[in-house]
Amino acid sequence: MDKILIGFCSLIFLFTISCTSDTHEESSLYFANVDAALWTYFDAFEKEGIKRGYNVDLSAAEITGEIRTISEDGVAGTCQFGTHIHHVTIDKEFWDKADYNLREYVVFHELGHCALDRGHNNRAFANGNCVSIMHSGLTDCRVTYGTQTRSALLDELFQNE
Repeated sequence: MDKILIGFCSLIFLFTISCTSDTHEESSLYFANVDAALWTYFDAFEKEGIKRGYNVDLSAAEITGEIRTISEDGVAGTCQFGTHIHHVTIDKEFWDKADYNLREYVVFHELGHCALDRGHNNRAFANGNCVSIMHSGLTDCRVTYGTQTRSALLDELFQNE
């Protein structure tokens, strides 16, 4: 009977450890002072940078973010940055209407300013497509961010200029 009880307790212990481990992995995605809806995009930005040899740590850089109304017409996101602040704001109306790819595109653009210190790049390819995620939106190049162009645009975003 004692062997059965010890075996049962061991099984419960192992089950508890494995459940705790899974829960920890799921809850490890956290960025202080960033709206939870942005965490997935912040995490993806870090991972895409690392894939390209660029060690990005948004938490260590104290980059913050929020989703709220931006009063300026046609502005989907902003990055306020300076000596002591790096803050991404994504327009709520844009966020509510946009699909995953468009949200990622805008968040990555703003993080390009705040985390990578990138300015705007308004160049276009001969076919009229934007060369960079970092275009200003004030030119007539076509945004083609999607499954077929994502990798090349991210390569350009994380390149060392």
